[in-house]
Amino acid sequence: MAGVPSVVRRLYLSIYNWVIFFGWAQVLYFATLALLGSGHETVYAAVEQPLLFAQTAALMEILHSVVGFVRSPVSATLPQISARLFVTWGILWSFPETHSHVLVTSLVLSWSITEVIRYSFFGLKEAFGIIPSRLLWLRYSTFMVLYPTGLVSEVGLIYAALPYMKASEKYCLRMPNKWNFSLDYYYASVVLIGLYIPGFPYLFRYMLAQRKKALSKAKTA
Repeated sequence: MAGVPSVVRRLYLSIYNWVIFFGWAQVLYFATLALLGSGHETVYAAVEQPLLFAQTAALMEILHSVVGFVRSPVSATLPQISARLFVTWGILWSFPETHSHVLVTSLVLSWSITEVIRYSFFGLKEAFGIIPSRLLWLRYSTFMVLYPTGLVSEVGLIYAALPYMKASEKYCLRMPNKWNFSLDYYYASVVLIGLYIPGFPYLFRYMLAQRKKALSKAKTA
């Protein structure tokens, strides 16, 4: 971003990445304890607060991309963050009936492992300018498993919440009203499920290209 000294930008991004890293580390830790101690039905209750914090804080990444703090394009950042926020607040927080679903566990583990790796990667890069080779490999390789499992979990949980949306009519806006506008949350969610179909290959190809670029650069360094 023009006008912002490099040292200030790096300090800000370093603090941001480490704060969110600790948020996701708590999610992973509490999820693991709950899963091993009480089973998958208790995972959401164990991680709700740090999950809401860490995932909502990711809104800042859209702003970082828009103002040029980071190189990630808005076209890749916006859909991924938006979909995660929808699942976090629009599904899990809004429909408690989904909390005991087994896909909550796969979702939370996929997200938290991915983000613990990602935020520690960028935290070290911004704070010290160093990236251990193993962390570099993890950053650009684990997504090949964790991104599909996370995506399947997201879609599955949206689908699981559909009956509760229909029965409760939560967040629906019916005509007539002063805005002369109607919204059916159920059908909007169905449309969102459909958007995952073109969205997955686009983002997956983007990450594969990033992997090739990053690992190739590491070999020549």
